Amino acid sequence: MLDFTLIDKNWTLFLDRDGVIDVDKEDSYIFNVQEFFFLEGVLAAVKKLNETFGVIVVATNQKGIGKGLMTVEDLDNIHAYMLDEINKAGGRIDKIYFASDLDDNSPNRKPQPGMAWQAKTDFPQIDFSKSIMVGNRVTDMQFGRNAGMHTVFLATTNPEIPFPNEFTDARFNSLYEFAQALPATKS
Repeated sequence: MLDFTLIDKNWTLFLDRDGVIDVDKEDSYIFNVQEFFFLEGVLAAVKKLNETFGVIVVATNQKGIGKGLMTVEDLDNIHAYMLDEINKAGGRIDKIYFASDLDDNSPNRKPQPGMAWQAKTDFPQIDFSKSIMVGNRVTDMQFGRNAGMHTVFLATTNPEIPFPNEFTDARFNSLYEFAQALPATKS
């Protein structure tokens, strides 16, 4: 079990996007800014998480690009809006990584740890043993495990996933609930 009292600014937080930060569009993709809606409490949660974690990144599978249903520019516009709203609320995301690969076995597509290695290249201070992956799918938990991270499952879209399980250290109903479970800020 993950001891939240050990977490400080030396830790890194990896977040999935759809179903963690924004409302997941069932059986489809978020194609544009008009379809992007923050989940309740996310903006406050990210602000609080910034007080706890030294680096916060997003790692998201975006197969819609690989399928030709949207462009990288569409995704960039969605992420620019997301980051702007998070910044306005006093939070920050340090970088966003995405995998548009169609092949589920691609090294960059979760559950493979390619996006974690990209983040480590950009932020050499990342220590995967002091990192947490937060997601709403088993593949997010496997991604975290495959990179040597701790994992937190959010039951936002798949509450039927059993807990405890081999891939998950903790489970919460929302990102806000997870943020509230963390201890007060330590220096």
